[in-house]
Amino acid sequence: MSKRILIVDDDPAQRRILEECVKRLGFETRSCGSGEHALQILGSEDRDQIALVLLDLVMPGIDGMAVLDALDGKASVPPIIVQTAHGSIETAISAMRKGAADFVVKPASPERLEVSIRSALKIEALTGEINRIKKKADGTLTFSDLVMRGDAMTRVITLGRRAAASNIPVLIEGESGVGKELIARAIQGESERAGRPFVTVNCGAIPENLVESILFGHEKGAFTGAVDKRVGKFQEADGGTLFLDEVGELPLDAQVKLLRALQEGEIDPVGAKKPVKVNFRLISATNRDMIQLVKDGKFREDLYYRLNVFPIFVPPLRERIDDVPELARYFVARFAAEEGKRVSGISDSTINLLESYSWPGNVRQLENAVFRAVVLADHAELTVAEFPQIAAHVEGFVAEIPPAPAAVSKPPAYTGPALLGAENTVPKTVEVRTGSTGSALGIPAVAEDGEIRSLEAIEADMIRLALGRYRGHMTEVAKRLNIGRSTLYRKMQEYGLEPRPN
Repeated sequence: MSKRILIVDDDPAQRRILEECVKRLGFETRSCGSGEHALQILGSEDRDQIALVLLDLVMPGIDGMAVLDALDGKASVPPIIVQTAHGSIETAISAMRKGAADFVVKPASPERLEVSIRSALKIEALTGEINRIKKKADGTLTFSDLVMRGDAMTRVITLGRRAAASNIPVLIEGESGVGKELIARAIQGESERAGRPFVTVNCGAIPENLVESILFGHEKGAFTGAVDKRVGKFQEADGGTLFLDEVGELPLDAQVKLLRALQEGEIDPVGAKKPVKVNFRLISATNRDMIQLVKDGKFREDLYYRLNVFPIFVPPLRERIDDVPELARYFVARFAAEEGKRVSGISDSTINLLESYSWPGNVRQLENAVFRAVVLADHAELTVAEFPQIAAHVEGFVAEIPPAPAAVSKPPAYTGPALLGAENTVPKTVEVRTGSTGSALGIPAVAEDGEIRSLEAIEADMIRLALGRYRGHMTEVAKRLNIGRSTLYRKMQEYGLEPRPN
């Protein structure tokens, strides 16, 4: 689905003109004729569907400035471009101070509107990414910050927000790459532990002999190589949240100690003389079938039920295709900024391609595909050609591979007036006619190996020929060769025709 732009103008004719202009740019539109109606839309659930607002400043009742005042400081407000027929520097400065992203004077040309709209959307995307990174680092990421618009994620968000209101253990289930860690971070960001430590442990990446030491810590000298005391992940998460990713990979020995930590709220560091109290919120995640692991004896049944108190299933991307366009645009803005590329959008046919693919690698695969496309792109808009690996698996799409740079080739053959005709007329000997009989003396132009001789070699032969013909009279030789005597002597020395002076 294309991004929707809200047009706010009391002039019906101007609204229709703007609607047509915006639609030609590839966006959907929604219109209203007053500031009151605009505030109603931006204060309702429909606000999430609005990507940008084109706001007229001069309107009866609540005008554009009043709308900016009412929206100033509110969260999740889309970028606003103000427009008026009575533009002035003071008006522009006032509107920008109240939060407007740009200012255009009516009637604005389609080109000016396009630049303003695309720039505002790009800045908004980058600002959103910066805010997400900051909130992620601060532990205050919320569900409103996540890029998920499809109906399939509504239940996930609802359950996540309910889990955030409690300290209940949560088990997030879903395929690899669906964004389980982001859901866990959003749960913390909307809970009373927001801003506290969020410690992530990938249980499948820890060597089995180091699991207890990494999770629970150890005392100095507890085992060979323990030269210092180590604080475990549980203690690092004290007061915050511990996220155990791929919890199904934990070895059975560690599962026993994890169960005790959950039941008693205390841990036993390796080599410690007494347990340590810890206050943490546990969120686990897995892409495995936990019930099957329990049946196979690879996971403790009592621990499974302790972890699975509040399960949340995150559907794969193929079951929430509605999220693909928004995610793709988000990744384009992010990677274009990171790579310094002037890529600002995705063509409609490319969006259709991305929506037609099944995405077995889920969001992580989409992220990497867009990253590659941005690196490959030579234009401001991504096309199907930048997604050849995806197009190869979707019927009806063909990614035309751009032509490779032309190979370095030899310069074109000379065809000017100096060319001496056909191949059999090209001389192999420079002929010098002599006497009334027209007999010829020859200087070879082609060496024995068939290659053309150098000009220096031919020039040396010409000097030898002239010296013999004019019996060594240097003045006459220089005259016939059309060079000076000093030049003649220098060349004779260079070619070894006269001994060099000592």
